[in-house]
Amino acid sequence: MRRLESVAFGLVALFMGAAGSARADDLLGQPTPGAMDLQPGASVLKHQAIFFHNWILMPIITAIAVFVLALLIICIVRFNKKANPVPARWSHNTYVEILWTALPVLILTFIAIFSFKLLFAYHDMPPPDLTVKATGYQWYWGYEYPDQKIPEFDSNVLTEDAAKAAGEPYLLAADNALVVPVNKTVRVLVTGADVIHDFGVPAFGLKIDAVPGRVNETWFKAEKTGTYYGQCDQLCGVNHAFMPIMIKVVSQSDFDAWVATKAPPPAPASAAPAASSAPAASSAPAASSAPAQPQKVAQAPTAALR
Repeated sequence: MRRLESVAFGLVALFMGAAGSARADDLLGQPTPGAMDLQPGASVLKHQAIFFHNWILMPIITAIAVFVLALLIICIVRFNKKANPVPARWSHNTYVEILWTALPVLILTFIAIFSFKLLFAYHDMPPPDLTVKATGYQWYWGYEYPDQKIPEFDSNVLTEDAAKAAGEPYLLAADNALVVPVNKTVRVLVTGADVIHDFGVPAFGLKIDAVPGRVNETWFKAEKTGTYYGQCDQLCGVNHAFMPIMIKVVSQSDFDAWVATKAPPPAPASAAPAASSAPAASSAPAASSAPAQPQKVAQAPTAALR
């Protein structure tokens, strides 16, 4: 029995060691062929999610799986018909029943402490430095920068030839990327225009539904410059697989330069008001040679006022 447990724990340790060694060679911001672990984190939320998965859930799940496997093997070996031809007649054990009821409750309570802490971190957004609106369409994304007055622009998947020419991963690269500055809190407002989509970027730990008629909110703070990829994570139609999310994290100066290229041109200056061209009417009528005419003309306005 002890030998069996040693073998089981050895296999678990070997698996976790292989996962750790593969993690050292993982690509940042995109999937790594043959990798067995989560993508490396590039934001504080992702680091907390990785800790919760690797050091809270995985050890508990592994211990439970090994324990149940050991119980099954014991039952198979010691309590089969050949080894135990006369079965016991009892069917209840108060202490065992209390144990298998209380222990799962304690395990779930322990998991809930870290789970709620992580959930709270996702909803406890610091004061944002930048707001971006992401709208899901069938089958592309639209991005808008309300603070920078940048109107919505489309982001479509690159064709396979265009992706190869650009050195980008096919089905993850887009023609227009979402550009954000490094080490800045970015608030993402997510909605859908037609059906339910999902804004998911694994390196930042983002996964939030884009629901038509509703605006959901999430955030991230990228720690390193580079290009990060994601996809729509909600089945949204025949071209669901062709909705990549491409985020470029740049320096603040590069972001300001990019904003300058995207910002709408200033409104043309309003035309100067036309100068009053109507000449002032002559107040004195032209003199007439007839001596009686000026008196009649002068009386005309008075009659009109009456």
